[in-house]
Amino acid sequence: MEATPPIDGLRLLGPMALHRGGAPIELAHSRKVRALLAYLAVTDRPVRRDQLCRLLWDLPSDPRGELRWCLSKARSAVDEPGHARVIASGESVALDLSGLAVDALDVARSVQQGLASTPAADLATLAALLRRGEFLQGLDVPRSPEFTGWLMAQRRRFRAAEAAVLEHWVRSLAPGSGPALAALERWLAVAPFDRQAHALLLEALASRGRLREGDEHLAAASRQYEAEGQDWGPLALAWRAARARHAQPWPATREAPPALQREPPEATARRASLAVLPFTDRTPGAAGRSELGDGLARDVITRLAKLRSLFVIAEGTMFALADRRVGSDDAGRRLDVDYVASGTLSREAGACRVVLNVQLADRRSGGVVWAEEFALRLQEAFEVLEGVGNRIVTSVASQVEQAERNRAILKNPGSLNAWEAHHRGLWHMVRFNREDNEQARHFFERAVRLDPTFARPQAGLSFTHFQDAFLGWHDREASIGKAYATAAEGLMADDQDPAAHWALGRAMWLMDRQDDAVRELRTSIDLSPNFALGHYTLGFVQMQSGDPQSAIEACDQARALSPMDPLLFAMLAARALGLLRLGRHEEASEWALRSVSRPNAHVHVRAIAMICLALAGRISEAQAIGQAIRRTDAGYGLADFERAFRLGPQATALVRQAARVLDG
Repeated sequence: MEATPPIDGLRLLGPMALHRGGAPIELAHSRKVRALLAYLAVTDRPVRRDQLCRLLWDLPSDPRGELRWCLSKARSAVDEPGHARVIASGESVALDLSGLAVDALDVARSVQQGLASTPAADLATLAALLRRGEFLQGLDVPRSPEFTGWLMAQRRRFRAAEAAVLEHWVRSLAPGSGPALAALERWLAVAPFDRQAHALLLEALASRGRLREGDEHLAAASRQYEAEGQDWGPLALAWRAARARHAQPWPATREAPPALQREPPEATARRASLAVLPFTDRTPGAAGRSELGDGLARDVITRLAKLRSLFVIAEGTMFALADRRVGSDDAGRRLDVDYVASGTLSREAGACRVVLNVQLADRRSGGVVWAEEFALRLQEAFEVLEGVGNRIVTSVASQVEQAERNRAILKNPGSLNAWEAHHRGLWHMVRFNREDNEQARHFFERAVRLDPTFARPQAGLSFTHFQDAFLGWHDREASIGKAYATAAEGLMADDQDPAAHWALGRAMWLMDRQDDAVRELRTSIDLSPNFALGHYTLGFVQMQSGDPQSAIEACDQARALSPMDPLLFAMLAARALGLLRLGRHEEASEWALRSVSRPNAHVHVRAIAMICLALAGRISEAQAIGQAIRRTDAGYGLADFERAFRLGPQATALVRQAARVLDG
């Protein structure tokens, strides 16, 4: 007798179904059994029984008993001879997916890995999977609010994934071709307010001379936008530009719509754009919004705007979209932003806690860039709100910076705009070697040529000249002059940018204008309390001749704000030197060793570690670092170290004492 083939597929996009040998098989009729299987499949990890009870039952008489019944039905559906897929171990339950193709997980993995390099054929396959229907189509579980919230979130997630897949697929197809037009129409059905989709469709229609259809599409889109209180002017400008490119200007016999009579806005330096949605309150019985969630969103929006490195959508727009219950993915496409930050909060009555879940999504790829959970004691929620806001703001800003740097490094250098050239420069700048420093300067100069009003690359240029002076790569006095001049240019471009004041403060420190340097660094922090480099550099200046305890606190604040910062090695080294001045030599040695373990630690940082170890009596370790310095920087000595820094009498005495210990 021929053996029954094993189950080989679980479909979650469209109506839920199991497949054996490619053919559908009967699935349990119970909604909760199907919901349980879907949740375990998507979660793809063991889930506690009490969590499953909360998910699927609203105050049942015997939740554990009902869960056991559902698990038995789930086993009968998916378990096979010799292969138990539903695995209950103590208090946890998991679903073994080995050998099982799950369409939703295939899509999620592809999106998370990045769609930019996905072949067109694979994009077409993903689009076909998503075209089956919405996630768990037709499945709902009445009186299970937690599952309903999870289901709505998953449906939004896969709608966003479909829009991202269609966007990349359209761009891989021949412009204006039949398949491209069909994909564009589907894209707009999924994301009706996506400006890029409208612009590409209008371009395709103009290229094929289908002007009447383009006019009709613009008219329909304008009505749709107006009904939602949104500006359709950019679509009209896109249609006018598309007609002009294909020698089809607006007929002189007809009056163009008002939006088509506008002049296109002047090109400006493109910053990464970000939308922050109010936090959704998922507490059972809550109305979806809360004072805590709204207050946190307002705080994050304000602080991110102060950084000046991002174009942040204003609070009023974000709260208006939230009032209309527009989801994060839809909001990102309506606003045509690059990134969307959103989150949920829930109050756990028994535990007296508030749990915050925050995530940052790349709207262009559909992937999640960063996610984190914060658990707060309910009575302390408002007191610790500032600390949580700090973590969110700095994490969002640093993750966007990293994503933009990585995106810029993959592009052809000749095609970079000012924003991309700036981030290509940042990628090289934080490697802290002479060759990369030269490359960074090249890209910063390109960014300044492309947009002289863009302050950030001027600050980057100043930093490259600072490194030349500090690390002895070029003539010191000439480099100091250039560091000051380029920092001043950045301040002229935008005196509200904390990075401009930071760069000027560093240049002033090189010029031995300590009081002026401290004033500029404090200004950078006043402008943006979340600007980690401002805190660190203030500590860097103070650890040499100022208050060492204040230096340690400033470096700790910088690390708390940006725990994965490219300058983390310097923050650790500055802390070590501050501890050394306080007489805590052994503790200083441990922090110094942490600093030299970082991959981009330069020679002065290794010298600080050698000094700390020598004064702690750890002579053999200090000598080993000294030998490593001689291998990579032959001729480096005490004079080079003292020339680089602005050490006060106390720090100078400690450095020379360490030198005597090592010489003796």
